[in-house]
Amino acid sequence: MSIQTSDKTTARTGAKRVALVRSIKEECGVFGILNPDAAPAAPDLYYGLSALQHRGQEAAGMAVCDTFGPMGNISSKKDMGLVSEVFRPDTLNALQGNLGIGHVRYSTTGSSTAENAQPLVLKYLKGTLALCHNGNLTNAAQLRQELEESGAIFHTTTDSEVIACHIARERTKTACVEDAILHTARKLKGGYALVIMSPRKLIGVRDPLGLKPLCLGKRKDSYILASESCALTAVNAEFVRDILPGEIVTITKDRIRSDCRLTQEKHAHCIFEYIYFARLDSTLDKVNVYDARIRAGKALALSHPAKADLVTGVPDSGLAAAMGFAQASGLPFALAFHKNSYVGRTFIKPTQKERESAVHLKLSVLSSVVRDKSIVLIDDSIVRGTTMASLINMLKQAGAKEVHVRISSPPFLYPCYYGTDVPSNDQLIASSHTADEICARIGADSLGYMRIDDLSQMTGELPLCKACFDNQYPV
Repeated sequence: MSIQTSDKTTARTGAKRVALVRSIKEECGVFGILNPDAAPAAPDLYYGLSALQHRGQEAAGMAVCDTFGPMGNISSKKDMGLVSEVFRPDTLNALQGNLGIGHVRYSTTGSSTAENAQPLVLKYLKGTLALCHNGNLTNAAQLRQELEESGAIFHTTTDSEVIACHIARERTKTACVEDAILHTARKLKGGYALVIMSPRKLIGVRDPLGLKPLCLGKRKDSYILASESCALTAVNAEFVRDILPGEIVTITKDRIRSDCRLTQEKHAHCIFEYIYFARLDSTLDKVNVYDARIRAGKALALSHPAKADLVTGVPDSGLAAAMGFAQASGLPFALAFHKNSYVGRTFIKPTQKERESAVHLKLSVLSSVVRDKSIVLIDDSIVRGTTMASLINMLKQAGAKEVHVRISSPPFLYPCYYGTDVPSNDQLIASSHTADEICARIGADSLGYMRIDDLSQMTGELPLCKACFDNQYPV
């Protein structure tokens, strides 16, 4: 059997990680749509992926096919850049088809090449499929070895390619692509949300723990799959429901089917979706992200109060938590930073000087707000401490008397293996320094982190994965 993907990527396993400019990064965002009335999918993919741009700014791609046309005719386009940079009107017009899937990829810590972009388009003995993947597998090496021992010819340097090649291999032994996906999913361990396109079907798959988000939307007779509900709003679709952990949903022109044979009682939803990744206007697993961050700020104010004149947040992910802190503490909330929205992608800044320059380029202090004030500064995390040190210095140069830092997450102590780009321990400042030591290094007047026990206040009864904080990995 010969299996070949159209993408050759550089392995990231074992590569030395380089610190990112801003914070922890999410892997990707996925989107898929089937328009049974033959309306083109590419414009919807464009708007849906644009709404998910916060989940990845390195690369973007989409693949489409015409369910009314010849079987197996899939067109695709992907490249480095933002959605608006990769897809121009002429590009979208060339992507003809009413069924499509799309992907945005995060700013990688390794090499940045167009070959790392998705969707993956794979041709095999029984046909063609395209696949978009958000997440990481913990048993990719084992699955890769299984493929090698089968004698297949392929290029599988990424988890996504491993998944696609296993589906193709299983498809040679099954009656339909859904069975091939089910058999493959039974082998997968880790976090994943998949949107898969065969020439006539749109299929969504969510890992049994629910680590990665995926939801279902509807617009008239069209169905949509997306990483977040904000992408549904972007295409004027209604939110139907979250895809259940372990569920496989198959959408055709005529119907929608659900397969729950992979579902299980144990769930572990990624807490950092609510702390940082997801957009404020999204709702994930029945928890509104904005409300969750407000509750985080309130909990932080109760556990780590501060005597100050005002509360502010680091744009954008720290603002809602700052509002919650202000509400619970009775202190006024104010905007202390102006964010330059027209700065392009920063990617990786490998030196401290470049990292500091990037912070100054993106943010400037509103001096009239902070002058002669004691300030509570809220952010979602501290990774290396470099960015926070720069922000504190900027505030004090603008005349702030004191800066009390409060973080709406516990200290990062452990790496993530499920698709969240948490650096290795030697680059996590909290893994080798106490809170007092970090406070001194960043130049803050005090420092307080969210308590692990308070995380449940953000999401209620939702079972969470908090492994990057407590070392309790669900897989």
